[in-house]
Amino acid sequence: MIARITGAVLRGSMVALLFATPALILPASVTTSPEITLFIALLAAALVVTEYAAHFPSFVEFRNAPPINRLRFAMAVAVIGGLSLLMAHPLAPTGLTALVQQLAHWLGGQLDFAYSPVQLTMLMLPQQVPLDTVVMVRNAAALAATLTATATGIFALVIRFGHWPIGNGPFNVWVNLPLFDPTTGGDVVQRLQRDGRINIIGGVLLPFALPAAVQMTAGWVGPALLPSPQMLIWIAGGWALVPASMVMRGMAMLRIAGLIAQKRRAACRDEAEEDALQTA
Repeated sequence: MIARITGAVLRGSMVALLFATPALILPASVTTSPEITLFIALLAAALVVTEYAAHFPSFVEFRNAPPINRLRFAMAVAVIGGLSLLMAHPLAPTGLTALVQQLAHWLGGQLDFAYSPVQLTMLMLPQQVPLDTVVMVRNAAALAATLTATATGIFALVIRFGHWPIGNGPFNVWVNLPLFDPTTGGDVVQRLQRDGRINIIGGVLLPFALPAAVQMTAGWVGPALLPSPQMLIWIAGGWALVPASMVMRGMAMLRIAGLIAQKRRAACRDEAEEDALQTA
């Protein structure tokens, strides 16, 4: 019990630090409402501690199936930290911020092609926005998209070569998918496959749909309503993190569905061999 509570507190502290990262990296002159940031960080930490300290799961999926949640958290740290360094470069440049800015600028140029999600994020901005802001949005979107795509590719390699999740022992559907009820609806394998495909399709389309939805409201959005650097970090981060998390969840559910179907086929073969021996 002590080890479980200690691990829960450690996870909660790391989540709180993640939410406080932009405020810690950006200069104090541009950080707004530090009390709100502190409240959100403490609230997120309390939720994580409560979930991981409990015996029974409630809402966190794949709690006992590493490394998917660890990879998601590392992806969020890389995205939020990278975007914070990118936004801090014009305000308080350092060697590290300059390196991140050069990398993001190069990625922005490479990913700024016709109909790409990065280009759509630029087109959704009002025409009155200064060019520097447009370039900053492009670089932020390109950096976030590259980091999340890399994390998604790593998880695909973990599934393919790491034999996830059976490499960590038996997989308990109830513990790792607390929001999925296997007793309702149709066949479990078909439901998992359907939900997995829906998550993957939604995760792929979401980076295209969000800028289009914002562009539809361009008549009501003016330059004065453009977000601050701290807000832009969370907008660009959410734009990339949510779809990537959906794709990873879909990949995991398809993998679990495949394992259940494989186990069923093995059980059917065993039953057929046993019937054949009894008949003989």
